[in-house]
Amino acid sequence: MNSTASALQVLFNRIPRRHTLENVKDIYDILNNYEEILITIEALNPFYEKNIPVYFDELEQVRSTIKKSTDNKASKKTKDHLFDEGSGNLKDSMQSLIQVYGDGKRTA
Repeated sequence: MNSTASALQVLFNRIPRRHTLENVKDIYDILNNYEEILITIEALNPFYEKNIPVYFDELEQVRSTIKKSTDNKASKKTKDHLFDEGSGNLKDSMQSLIQVYGDGKRTA
């Protein structure tokens, strides 16, 4: 497993599932690191350049959902639901990327 694949797995394992102030901060850190990894993978070759943009879209959707989970007007139940949805979508996105990325040597 190369360093990018390892970094992805570490981030994946860090994704929190429960809504707390600390977990919101942590998930934003994870999202920023995930974005950096996506940029790195996208630059590897034309295959990744073509297949990575969907993950940037998913990243923005997760950010939006997590941001909604911090709305002061939302109930605790709504915040929990939104955070769970966002973190679940992030896990799904990362699992998919791990499969697409493989060993970082795909060209077709």
